[in-house]
Amino acid sequence: MRDYSVGPFTIIELIWENAVEVKLTEQFSRKHLVFPASLVKTYFQTEEDKFPCRKKNPTPPERVEVEDSPGPVKKTAEARKIRLNGKDQKQYLVRFKNQTADTDKLVGRRCHTRWEPLSKKITGL
Repeated sequence: MRDYSVGPFTIIELIWENAVEVKLTEQFSRKHLVFPASLVKTYFQTEEDKFPCRKKNPTPPERVEVEDSPGPVKKTAEARKIRLNGKDQKQYLVRFKNQTADTDKLVGRRCHTRWEPLSKKITGL
């Protein structure tokens, strides 16, 4: 298979509007120095140059303890989507260990500190 593109090469001169003269390395010394301008692509040295708006490591939001939590989470019974402040958010009906269905609570995904082992079992997160 052939390479999709080679380079990067330094452009020496723009010849008219449709051709460029480039400085080639020794590996390509037998090639012609003038190429069609349509083959020239912008070279980005790093991913940050190519995608300036992309965040490096987004910080996760702080987790908040559920008020009046009767204990660790046993399972999630159901999930629903609600609209808060113009954004769709998921809420889960959570059942706590050693508790009856009367103590079930609706919580958001990041609202419980003991949520980690359970979040992997829920699909669509």
